[in-house]
Formats: sequence, C-alpha cells, structure tokens
Amino acid sequence: MDSVRELPRQRANGRAQLSEDVAAYVRELIISGQVRPGEFLRTEPIAAAVGVSNTPVREGLLLLSGEGFVELVPRRGFVVSTFSAEDVRDLFWAQATLAGELAARAAKRITPEQLAHLEDLNEQHAAAMAENASSDVTIALGHEFHRTINLAADSRRLALMLAMIVKQLPNRFYNDIEGHNDDTLEAHPKILQALARKRSKQANDLMRDHIMSGADELIASLEKQGIWAGEPK
Repeated sequence: MDSVRELPRQRANGRAQLSEDVAAYVRELIISGQVRPGEFLRTEPIAAAVGVSNTPVREGLLLLSGEGFVELVPRRGFVVSTFSAEDVRDLFWAQATLAGELAARAAKRITPEQLAHLEDLNEQHAAAMAENASSDVTIALGHEFHRTINLAADSRRLALMLAMIVKQLPNRFYNDIEGHNDDTLEAHPKILQALARKRSKQANDLMRDHIMSGADELIASLEKQGIWAGEPK
C-alpha cells in the first residue's frame, strides 16, 4: 500500500525536474542574448530542444516568471523581461553575501576532517594546473571546495537560500569563475587558512571578494559580447 501511495509523488518529482530543465535552458537563452527582451517565447521549439511536452515547458516558464526572467501576457504567452548587467551583478552580490555568511559560520564549526578535505582539494587543484588538466577537472574541484564549506556551516536554511540564488544563472557562468584558475589558486588557500584559524570575518570577506571578483570579470566579458538589451551583438 505504501508503494502505491509513493507513485504520484515520484511522477510529480520527475515532472518538476523536467520543468527545472526547461527553466535552465531558457535562462541560458536569455542571459546569453539568444532571445531578447520583448521577444515572445514559443513553446514548441523549447519543447523540442529540451525533449519534453508542452506542459513542462509552461511550468518551466512559470518558474522563470517568478524569478523575473519572463512575464506572462494574457492570451499572448510569455515574453522575455529586461535583463541587465546590474541584474547579473545583483545575483552575484546575493550569492557572495550568503556564501560569505556560510563561510563565517563554517569557521566556527568546521571539523578537522573537513579542513583536511579542503586542503586535499587545493593540492589536487594545484597539481591539475601544473599538469594542464582539463577545465572540467578544476571546475569540479572548485565546486567541491565550496560545497564542503557550505556543509561545514551546518546552516541548512541558509544553504537552501544560496542554492535558490545560484540556480538563477546558467552553470557555465559559475564554471567560468571556478575555471579562472589564477584567482582560485590564490583565493582558496586564503579561505582555507581563515577557516583553520577560525577567523569568521576574514573567511566572510575572502569568500565575498572571491565571488565578486569573478563576477566582475564575467560581466565585463558579457558586455564585450554585447548581449545586453539595446547593444549590438
């Protein structure tokens, strides 16, 4: 009987994931400038690109409506909202603020095992750089570094809030930051040192600076590509 009751929940979770896939795909289109503010989105091409039916597409667009990426116009459909460089910077500012607070809390609560894991990650990153490893390797190590700190903070609600902010930008944007190896090689050891010395404020400041410095470079790169509304491609 219990297994029967679980089936609708499993279907709902599966459909929710499809909606998230749609939302992620359309976010990428919007932020990369492939669709422009004021442009109406047709569900059929989106459904074909993601490999889903029209229902998850509509649900995914409703998710984006709640995030401010699109607007629902009665009897016409979904239209792309204005999305500026300042909007991108605001998202990174929110991420940096929450990640900084998590780092500060981690400085008070991190275990010796977690510190050892962070040190190992930094060593692996340096070795990968020396060996000219693929960016996939260094990006994965960077993500694991941040994930470990967030877990060490032991602040589930705050971590969930951070995840909600992070998902509003395509993964490749965060990958660009973690793949920026010179900054990571300098910033991550300093963050680890602050955590090991239980210096909460320093850990907060270093984490915020690390995220925002990457964001500034990313925004400058996007501006050069002319993806913002009114700018030439």
